Amino acid sequence: MAGKSVLDQLKDVTVVVADTGDFEAMVKFKPTDATTNPSLILAAASMPAYQSLIDEAVSYGKENGKTTEEQLNTAMDKVCINFGMEILKIIPGRVSTEVDARLSFDKNAMVDKAKQLIALYKANGISKDRILIKLSSTWEGIQAAKILEAEYGIHVNMTLIFNFYQAIACGDVKATLISPFVGRIFDWFVKNTDKKTYEPLEDPGVKSVTSIYNYYKKYDYKTVVMGASFRNTGQITGLAGCDLLTISPGLLDQLSKSTDTLKTQLDVEAAKGLDIPKVTVDENTFRWQMNEDAMATEKLAEGIRKFGIDAVKLENLLRERLLN
Repeated sequence: MAGKSVLDQLKDVTVVVADTGDFEAMVKFKPTDATTNPSLILAAASMPAYQSLIDEAVSYGKENGKTTEEQLNTAMDKVCINFGMEILKIIPGRVSTEVDARLSFDKNAMVDKAKQLIALYKANGISKDRILIKLSSTWEGIQAAKILEAEYGIHVNMTLIFNFYQAIACGDVKATLISPFVGRIFDWFVKNTDKKTYEPLEDPGVKSVTSIYNYYKKYDYKTVVMGASFRNTGQITGLAGCDLLTISPGLLDQLSKSTDTLKTQLDVEAAKGLDIPKVTVDENTFRWQMNEDAMATEKLAEGIRKFGIDAVKLENLLRERLLN
């Protein structure tokens, strides 16, 4: 009898999340949770299988908006909800739905958009407990998270995490979940230093997530850590034991075909035994620490820009259909 696959071993110690908008991949790999963003929805929107979800959102926009802009905004929200609802038919857990990255520096706008998305899900019979609202981890995004969690019981997924202090600020406001981006940290170091390859446990992205995880567990933070944006399976196995890991179909496939023995790297009890100093993060500390971290500053800005560009592309696709 063949040994357990690395993917099945990983599922024993970590919640596996599908990083895709492709429903067939979710059916195949059976993740607990799934995440979407404008880039994933844009990719899926060009596939014939998903045209009905786009068409339905366009119809909804036409019915529920007076001006073209109102129709477009409504259709954008509805297309995100439509994908989220289809995903929830497949997975047992929660789906992450992203607030438009172009609102990343407007706390109140992020709160309002999150409430609109949750209301749309509710109107379609989906409880807010099955939704994570994704927010960019700017200072404003973190303050929006504080309001959504404390005042509305809306659970948030803080995305585009590249810096330790950024993560601590998210934990301090009791965000439900954070998504530190392993692969994008790795990309930056490969591009900007002489070192081009890393052993898994020496990978700068893996080390970043490990330090955040250990701090959270040491100080009993309720916020959970979901490692994201992986470039290779070594980065994934280097974080075995992390609360959650969101993994693309290609890497899920590789993990499912390997029967190597997986070693758990992250552990709550081990973290509690570590000597880690407590830190306090206010707005000044947050902005200074981000300013001092070229990688985090560049990658946060780049991530917001890229999600913004894909949101515009998705909007243009919807606008074209609205006007036809």
